[in-house]
Amino acid sequence: MRIAQVAPLTEAVPPKLYGGTERVVHWLTEELVALGHDVTLFASGDSHTSAKLDAGWPKALRLDGSVRDPNALHMEMLERVRQKCDDEEFDFLHFHLDYYPFSLFYRQPTPFLTTLHGRLDLPEHQPVFNTFSKIPVISISNAQRRPVPQANWVRTIHHGLPEDLLTPQQVKPSYFAVLGRIAPEKGVDRAIRIATRCGIPLKIAAKVDRADQEYYDELISPLIKANPLVEYIGEISDREKSDFLSGAIGLLVPIDWPEPFGLVMIEAMACGTPVIAYNRGSVPEIIDAGLTGFVVEDETSAVGVVDRLIALDRTAIRKQFETRFTARRMALDYLAAYRNLTEQAEPRIKLVSSAE
Repeated sequence: MRIAQVAPLTEAVPPKLYGGTERVVHWLTEELVALGHDVTLFASGDSHTSAKLDAGWPKALRLDGSVRDPNALHMEMLERVRQKCDDEEFDFLHFHLDYYPFSLFYRQPTPFLTTLHGRLDLPEHQPVFNTFSKIPVISISNAQRRPVPQANWVRTIHHGLPEDLLTPQQVKPSYFAVLGRIAPEKGVDRAIRIATRCGIPLKIAAKVDRADQEYYDELISPLIKANPLVEYIGEISDREKSDFLSGAIGLLVPIDWPEPFGLVMIEAMACGTPVIAYNRGSVPEIIDAGLTGFVVEDETSAVGVVDRLIALDRTAIRKQFETRFTARRMALDYLAAYRNLTEQAEPRIKLVSSAE
């Protein structure tokens, strides 16, 4: 198939450090190319891909201080995709830009879908999905769907990592880990309290977004400085994650928001590391309780399962990752969705062609 993958311009594909959506787009694109498909990636010019790169802006917007209106560049990119559809360059379009493509691409014949990567529980989402209730969308967890049941859900496709990107390392686990981003909904303060109550060191490898800097400065930084058990490492790359996660007794994910997926959980599983996560959003779908970790309700129940981590088989955790959460499985799931939507669109395409 000739497939367009349309990514946000916020981060490069793949991002150099943090960036969940762009990382997933990269893994999917590489797998589709490896499976023999003709893929064009619409992304920032500093992206790296085995596909054809169509870059409308030279640099990821988060790193380009000269850009003050990112919407303008995303709108130009969408129009560039549409013009290539007029020239019949693609068999299928796959968007990763939330609801931005809905209105424009519903009015053209090339089959498409959008993977929704974020939370959908805000009140302003209701009129969007009421209005565009026929647009085909993919959920990244079943839990993500709950606030907008009126959307045209094609299927749920869980994220996947390249099988050999992160692997178990021969190190003795000796600390709890937190990985990702420091923000109120991520619960780093709760992770610190859990580790402290257990008397186990905690290592935090996470970025601080500009929007969360005040939260970090006022709440999290004092907790770190006041606690000798806690070490703040900062943001780390994929190259560093295998060692970091393999050295952890468990990954703590004490979130307080409807997590749409949570890549950090499957990153830990890839390293054979169990996860303790709060029962929010996708968590019960991702963690196989008693096999890859534990789903808990609060700090007390998190502390209560810590002694059970040692009984979990880290080889079995890695095996479950290989069964459920590889990028190849993800790509094959998406290809099935592409083909199904293409078959559904064929009568419409023929009707448009005959009318012309």
